[in-house]
Parts: sequence; C-alpha cells; structure tokens
Amino acid sequence: MRTVGRTALALVSLLSAGLALTACTASDRPSTLTNTPSATAAQPEAQQPTEADLPEPSGPPCEVAQYQVTGAAGEKPTITVPTGCTPQDGLVVEDLTEGTGPEIKPGSTAQLHYVLATFRDQRTREASWDGGEPFELENIGQASVIKGWNEGLIGLKEGGRRLLVVPSDKGYPNGQGDIQPGETLIFVVDAVKVQG
Repeated sequence: MRTVGRTALALVSLLSAGLALTACTASDRPSTLTNTPSATAAQPEAQQPTEADLPEPSGPPCEVAQYQVTGAAGEKPTITVPTGCTPQDGLVVEDLTEGTGPEIKPGSTAQLHYVLATFRDQRTREASWDGGEPFELENIGQASVIKGWNEGLIGLKEGGRRLLVVPSDKGYPNGQGDIQPGETLIFVVDAVKVQG
C-alpha cells in the first residue's frame, strides 16, 4: 500500500511539475506545491467513509440471549455480537454470573474488568484485561463515565459479571475516537472489588 501511495505521489508531483513548466509563472509554482500534499492527505479521508458506511442493522430487536459471552468469570470474556437483528431500545442490563460480595450502590467505588465491543462492526474495541489491572471507578452513579455505566452498574455484586448493551444516547451519541456516532456499545463487566 505504501508503494502505491508513493507511486501516486510521484505521479502527482510529475504532473504538477509538468504543468508548472508549461503553463505557470514562477509566482504560481508555490500553489502547485501546496496541492500535492492535499492530494495525498485526501487518501486517508477516503478510507474513513468505509467505517461510517457500515450497513444499518436490520431485523427484529435482538434477544438478550443472542449476545454470546464466553469465558469464565475472572477470565477475559469474548463477546459475539448477534447478526440479523437490531439493538433493543433502552439500556439492557443482564447478570451473567451472580456475585456474592457487596453490591454496587450509588456512590460506591469498584475495581472493574471490562471488554467493549461495538454492534455495527462487531469489533472488540478495548479490554481492561489487556493492561492486566482492573479499572477503578469512584462515585458510581455520578462518575465521569458514560450514562450506561452509571446506571447499569448499580446492583452488580462483587464477583459478578454483567452484560450491558448501551444505546447511543447513554454512550457516545456524537461518537468517540473511532467509535461512530449512533453506535450501540456492548460491555461485559466483572466486579473485582466493591467498596461502600
């Protein structure tokens, strides 16, 4: 791919130089040179619409059981996003493993392991497990995280594992990083330790 990019850049440069020699005055040459970088900068922009142009999910609303999660509690889970259905309306909260320790209440602090996948492209985006340390979250219910977490983590007990299917309005309605606006987020969250 780099070879193709370099070849295209070389062609644009040669064409620009040819035009500058045959049709431009010396004062016009700098504007020709500024066109060359914009021609190469347009290539990455052409790649972005492919992600934004993912097909909209279609079909009936997904059943909770269609979200497949494998891996034992205490180990990094794998999420299989369903196909042939659309995300349900509203926040979906489903305990996959019932915890036996203290319960997360408004204002609690918890150490959490999580995996995040996105619905439309069925990709795993991030996982706290990859860093080896759980994510510590304080003041749950009012924490500086998405609404889907502040609402969906209440009631999760230490040692438990919970599935959260978070609609865009409780996640990132305007997108975040490479997560597209309007995307449904799928989390599997393990409560490692709960305090308060």
